[in-house]
Amino acid sequence: MMQPDVATANQPERVIVFDTTLRDGEQSPGATLTANEKLEVADALVALGIDVMEAGFPAASPGDFEAVRAIANRVKGVSVAGLARCNASDIERAAQAVRRAEAPRIHTFIATSDIHLKHKLRMERQEVLERIDHMVRFAKEFTSDVEFSAEDATRSDWDFLAQVFGAAVAAGATTLNVPDTVGYTSPVEYAALMEYLFEHVPEVEKAIVSVHCHDDLGMATANTLAAVRAGARQVEVTMNGIGERAGNTSLEEVVMALATRRDQFGGAVTRIRTDRLVPTSRLVSTLTGVPVQPNKAIVGANAFAHEAGIHQDGMLKERTTYEIMNPVDVGWEGTKLVLGKHSGRAGFRNTLHEVGIRLDEAQLNEAYQRFLELADRKKTVTAADLVALVSDQLEVADDPLQLVRWNASIGSGGPATGSIVIRYDGREIAGDGEGNGAVNALFQAIDAAVAIPCELEEYHVEAVTPGEDAQGQVRLRIRTGDQVYTGHGLATDVIEASARAYLAALSKVIQQEPTAMIPGPVSSVSRWA
Repeated sequence: MMQPDVATANQPERVIVFDTTLRDGEQSPGATLTANEKLEVADALVALGIDVMEAGFPAASPGDFEAVRAIANRVKGVSVAGLARCNASDIERAAQAVRRAEAPRIHTFIATSDIHLKHKLRMERQEVLERIDHMVRFAKEFTSDVEFSAEDATRSDWDFLAQVFGAAVAAGATTLNVPDTVGYTSPVEYAALMEYLFEHVPEVEKAIVSVHCHDDLGMATANTLAAVRAGARQVEVTMNGIGERAGNTSLEEVVMALATRRDQFGGAVTRIRTDRLVPTSRLVSTLTGVPVQPNKAIVGANAFAHEAGIHQDGMLKERTTYEIMNPVDVGWEGTKLVLGKHSGRAGFRNTLHEVGIRLDEAQLNEAYQRFLELADRKKTVTAADLVALVSDQLEVADDPLQLVRWNASIGSGGPATGSIVIRYDGREIAGDGEGNGAVNALFQAIDAAVAIPCELEEYHVEAVTPGEDAQGQVRLRIRTGDQVYTGHGLATDVIEASARAYLAALSKVIQQEPTAMIPGPVSSVSRWA
């Protein structure tokens, strides 16, 4: 694979997309992914067309190390980076994790602002410069591709920052990252900082200048684009903008801003396959349990929705009156695709292909049967329904806990009651519960059957499509000890969707901790007669 810096030297307008969904994005509270989920997201990011994948922070934990190593061994066509603090043990750990990657990168960092030097590092500026020189040279012993980041760069003294990056380039760094770690800067100030660094960092032309922005003041995308306009040629981003605190720069926003307004950014281009943006967004949202707000640019459910009469009139006459992008170009279905119970298998398969879903024959047969069941309950089935249906099918196929049947009753003047039968390890387990509402009663019934101590931390329900017969989609998060697990469920009934989501989360607990489950009583057929 051609290294990104070489590619950019040959194409000065090309912008490298450095995706940190699996590292900085996963640091979003509650967004922890299992090892298998990280691999699934990694595959999707490769299909999306990113250039560099920051797979994790190998020194953070044994689990993070193994996840980075698994990704490095698996993915092709991208650089795989491991994050490391500016110390030998972190760098060695990162090097071990990414060493089998097709194009390994070590990404090392140290803080450079006076605030961090005084209160966190307790180091003098000269000590920082010496540490950078030694550690970048050390990292170069493992790989030719070394990225150096000056943490809290936008609150650092500019003259010192130029010395920092000069030391990194002299030691062999091939990428210089200028992070707005706390989301403090503004577009004009950030662009001026870029120009200052290009003028004052010795031999800066030997490296790619990169930017990494956080959204604390809501300016991450604007700051990133301002830096690109000023000459930066790597953007560090996450899907859906997830990340620490208010999140990171959103990949989809930067990519589509460059694609739509290329004239404003010196002809800058990426190699992102934009029609994969929405499917990748959905996958990341489902697996992390972090929902995408409806009015989110590009990938939000309302991003291409028009309700106002004036807008609808304009859209009917000419789409471009109110749409600056074609929804199909970013992965939306565009026009409404309507299927019903009389639709044949060929039409069903074709609709799946049109929205980018490929299934083998066995998966297709199962999906078709689920589609027919859904079509019996809904007036129409849209492409959005199908994507949710198939995503749910693929997600729960290997779950150890499978929903067999359920019942919930509620009325005035008393608690709700719930009963459930779950298939686990070839047998059926039943549970009963009471609660404050049907969903709570059903969760209590599941707890009685499965008996895994946990705490429900977050519960979110939404409709897949508009209309009274829409499928309900539930995302939730549970905690067992120090671990957090997410679950996703889909059904035309939100109570059933809730049960499926809860079982999906508990299934992850069992997959990670096989001894966690204390089986409840075996079900009796008579109780459901």
